[in-house]
Amino acid sequence: MNILGIESSCDDTAASILNETGVLSNVIASQSIHVQFGGVVPELASRAHHRTISQTVKQALTEAKLSIQDIDLIAATQGPGLMGSLLVGLSFAKGLSLAHQIPLMGINHMDAHIFANTIEHNLEFPLIALTVSGGHTQLSKLSGPYIPEIISQTRDDAAGEAFDKIGKLLGLNYPAGPKIDVLSREGNPYFHEFPKGLMREGLEFSFSGLKTSVLYYLQSKNDAFITQNLNNICASVSHAITEVLVTKLERAMQAHSIPRAVMAGGVSANSMLREKVAAMAGKNNFTIYKPSLSYCTDNAAMIAATARVMLQKEPSISSQQRLEEGFGIHPYSVQPI
Repeated sequence: MNILGIESSCDDTAASILNETGVLSNVIASQSIHVQFGGVVPELASRAHHRTISQTVKQALTEAKLSIQDIDLIAATQGPGLMGSLLVGLSFAKGLSLAHQIPLMGINHMDAHIFANTIEHNLEFPLIALTVSGGHTQLSKLSGPYIPEIISQTRDDAAGEAFDKIGKLLGLNYPAGPKIDVLSREGNPYFHEFPKGLMREGLEFSFSGLKTSVLYYLQSKNDAFITQNLNNICASVSHAITEVLVTKLERAMQAHSIPRAVMAGGVSANSMLREKVAAMAGKNNFTIYKPSLSYCTDNAAMIAATARVMLQKEPSISSQQRLEEGFGIHPYSVQPI
């Protein structure tokens, strides 16, 4: 079965082809126009998706050496995300579905980040999922491979948003998260102790206080000091954020007596976070699944992979039979979530 995945929830236009042999193509068209604004401008994002989505899907088919007639299922991001961006991807997917009579499945973007791990790993359930991105920071419990149960999330800002906004305060271009990660590798994480929100309280997250603390700290220093200690400041910020994430993940796994977890979302590519999670897992004899860096940020392979998971809800029924008999799939229309 060849599955075409389409992702357009924010500022990346992506298309991917996946089948039982693996990922045949994974094309991502990133938008550079948002750099000058220091963040994603929704209207500009939707216009950019409109300009690039057709060519992105064509390139995915070309790299996979397939035609649209070879596609058995189209899977498109249905939400959450920017409304205008989502509409471009869904409308294009609906057009392909109607024109070529290919079943279409709507996919939850956050579920897709979790199930991106199925591309390279055979997951064992139950497990805990730590999903960390620019828009979300949450912990979920998965008793099986279908519907994650959210057990905690952020009270205010997401970890990725904190990285980006703090990076903006430091004069780094958007998206600042990956740049802070690179600079942190040459810095001292204990240079300055920034607050770790809700560190000793339950499983919820909070990062708004950290942003305020960094703002006041930078206002108390001159430009020369900040430039000279940029690596150390970035490392200290990364330490404050990742320490909370790892502590909450460990606490959730212990509270639910589940020794397995997956990392998901763009921030799961952060090198300090990966190192700390690996150390925590080693200390507790936990198993942690991590996606490759190319499957951490928004991509369409994770959309196709999630559709494949949904097709496997009934192990006794083949994927092709599910398509032909309409098990949970609405042919030529988007499946509500």
